[in-house]
Amino acid sequence: MPYINIKITDEGVSNEQKQALIKGTTELMVKVLNKNPSTTFVVIDEVNTVNWGIGYDQVSDLRKQAKEAQQE
Repeated sequence: MPYINIKITDEGVSNEQKQALIKGTTELMVKVLNKNPSTTFVVIDEVNTVNWGIGYDQVSDLRKQAKEAQQE
């Protein structure tokens, strides 16, 4: 009974994209490990960018810096 946990930032991921992640991840488990799709669980956790860090910075700050750099 595989349990797959996908963590993404909460930046406008559509329901269709989430469904594609669930389907694709399940298909991968079936294809690679011969797992039963009816007992494969996929959970998507959306994390706010202020709660996600890379290095010393919050992702929200990194996104802000990138946007400002593009405007220059």
